[in-house]
Amino acid sequence: MTLAKFVDELPIVEVLKPNGMIGGVPFYNIRMQQFKQKLHRDLPETTVWGFEGNYPGPAIEVNKNQWIRVKWVNDLPSKHLLPVDTTVHGAEADKPRVRTVVHLHGGVVRPDSDGYPDAWFTKGYKEVGPDFTRKIYDYPNRQRGTTLWYHAHAIGITRLNVYAGLAGPYIIRDPLEECLNLPKGCYEILLLIQDRSFNNDGSLYYPDEPDPPVPGVYPSVVPDFFGDNILVNGKVWPYLEVEPRKYRFRIINGSNSRFYRMKLSSGQPFYQIGTDGGLLDTPIITKQILLAPAERADVIIDFSNFMSHNIVLTNDAPSPFPRGNPADPNTEGQIMQFRVSLPLISRDLSIIPYRLSLIIPLKEKEARLERNLTLVRRTDKYGRAFLLLNDETWDDPITIKPQLGSIEVWNLINLANSTHPIHIHLVNFQILDRQSFDVEHYEETGEILTTAPAVPPELNERGWKDTVRANPGEITRIIMRFVPYTGLYPWHCHILEHEDHEMMRPYEIVNYIP
Repeated sequence: MTLAKFVDELPIVEVLKPNGMIGGVPFYNIRMQQFKQKLHRDLPETTVWGFEGNYPGPAIEVNKNQWIRVKWVNDLPSKHLLPVDTTVHGAEADKPRVRTVVHLHGGVVRPDSDGYPDAWFTKGYKEVGPDFTRKIYDYPNRQRGTTLWYHAHAIGITRLNVYAGLAGPYIIRDPLEECLNLPKGCYEILLLIQDRSFNNDGSLYYPDEPDPPVPGVYPSVVPDFFGDNILVNGKVWPYLEVEPRKYRFRIINGSNSRFYRMKLSSGQPFYQIGTDGGLLDTPIITKQILLAPAERADVIIDFSNFMSHNIVLTNDAPSPFPRGNPADPNTEGQIMQFRVSLPLISRDLSIIPYRLSLIIPLKEKEARLERNLTLVRRTDKYGRAFLLLNDETWDDPITIKPQLGSIEVWNLINLANSTHPIHIHLVNFQILDRQSFDVEHYEETGEILTTAPAVPPELNERGWKDTVRANPGEITRIIMRFVPYTGLYPWHCHILEHEDHEMMRPYEIVNYIP
């Protein structure tokens, strides 16, 4: 089915208001529900999952240091919308098909409010156990102003729950940003980008087995998923009417597996002002922005000189990235359209300041430990591709136990054939460099033989990050400080099909290491 492009207006994600106060703290009661929503002019209404009757979920907006509490309520039916593979760890036949837990991606929260994958619950809060599951989550928001997002995170079915629609934006505002005079109000717009495929009746299509099929397993997990329709804020290929002035866009890649390498058809640049962990130190002028699943970009686009132009936000990232099939310019090669058609209501007084924030680099010499961690491709007992972190599965003994307050360097050694976006819960980190190495030599000897000098991160990666692209045949080095909480947290690939199929590990921050 080929759908017409740029016939639906971009929905503006509404901001959710708290339901009340608990102990002087704003309280949100947020329900996960099944409902129907019109995703394109020419599609029948599609059955989706979402939060408070919205796909994507409504935006939660808070000020820095403003504590809030959220009760995530599973109000979903007992039958899943999508095919559940019971051979996947955590989704076995004795587990309920519909389970949820919500993770605030990039949030600095205690372990019991993090959305631990095993802390799932069913409708009516039938919990997996009191050690993990809480009915009310605390979000202290004691971190830099930034764009986060919340999404489903139950072990074994994260790919299905997010694809069904369980994701939404979360914005922490730093009052100091007011001094920067960035575009704001109706000139600041959130863009949550996802890819989907549809059946002829408008229902969501998600493959129930790989091609070729796996003997003896149906339905089966697939190695990755790439939809042939691009949605922004829940609409397929939407358009946005804008004035000839500067706009600020907070962009989230919420896709399961798809990378986006974005450009503007007008040839004009983006002014990138922020990344996962908030503002950069200075704006970066760039003609393209690459976002892996879960990465975010905070950008300004200046439409001042483009009155009466229609500008397409394009994508030319291969799938899988970086060595897969090229993007079809007629489908996934286009994301949305900007129509510079509105009259200028008032003079544009916003600016793009030279200095945005102060980012103090972490020092390698202060690192307590440097860890070599491999990203490997194996085959499971059914012959399917099986991606692992450090050759370990989720239930293997915990091998990473950083000390509270310590700094560590992690060397992500990618022995696989594609880029993996690695997300570490709780902490923000800085990228040190990337360096190519001889993969065959490492696999034969366990020794690292580099083949080129180390390359510093791209200019727009030199801020605080929570998700990093670890490229094949490269060592990606990151540095972080483990604060402010102790306890269990996951780290994983954010290609959701990989995460669900064991490319996820727990780590534990401890008070003291003898």
